[in-house]
Amino acid sequence: MPLLYPLLLATALFAIGVYGVLARRNAVMVLMGVELMLNAVNLNLVAFDAWLHDTLHSGQILTLFVITIAAAEIGLGLAIVLLVFRTRKLVDVDKLVELADRDQAESRA
Repeated sequence: MPLLYPLLLATALFAIGVYGVLARRNAVMVLMGVELMLNAVNLNLVAFDAWLHDTLHSGQILTLFVITIAAAEIGLGLAIVLLVFRTRKLVDVDKLVELADRDQAESRA
């Protein structure tokens, strides 16, 4: 299989993830965008590992590492979103100015 197909798919996944992070205001959707970007990176790692015929399979090992980090990241991120929702009854990232840096929060008010 040519390398172009996985690269195009990874590019599309990464672009959708960037759109999800930049355009969405819901914290859960932002986390999903980050996960899409990490999956695009995983796809690239596996594609280049297969294309280069790496004997150590370093791309696949790095993919397992990224999957582990992504699982920890989404678990922690969802826990934070759940805690914010329980305390403030909202998940809009633009309205959470109290969690921002004090200088930036004061300049907006």
